[in-house]
Amino acid sequence: QVQLVESGGGLVQPGGSLRLSCAASRSIFSIYAMGWYRQAPGKQRELVAVISSITSGGYINYADSVKGRFTISRDNAKNTVYLQMNSLKPEDTAVYYCNARYRSDAYWGQGTQVTVSS
Repeated sequence: QVQLVESGGGLVQPGGSLRLSCAASRSIFSIYAMGWYRQAPGKQRELVAVISSITSGGYINYADSVKGRFTISRDNAKNTVYLQMNSLKPEDTAVYYCNARYRSDAYWGQGTQVTVSS
């Protein structure tokens, strides 16, 4: 089992920045891909950013809607993955979830609310 705990959400004005953190309960980055997803009210959960496992090369992909504004990264020593979000827009408002995936194993965090509003 893996527990994922997100933090860092909150209320921010348009154009502002937030950094989300996702702490894993044990060292998993060597084989687990880590991703950030979001779900806005009335919409399906969507992938925001993903970083592949260390053994898979650490490749990174972003949703088109966040390219150039969001950055996913990880600190292997702290078992923590981050999502730096800059130039935030109202349409980025959602609950953001951390995900760990390896083959058929998948774990989710509890989610953290991000609200972009003036």
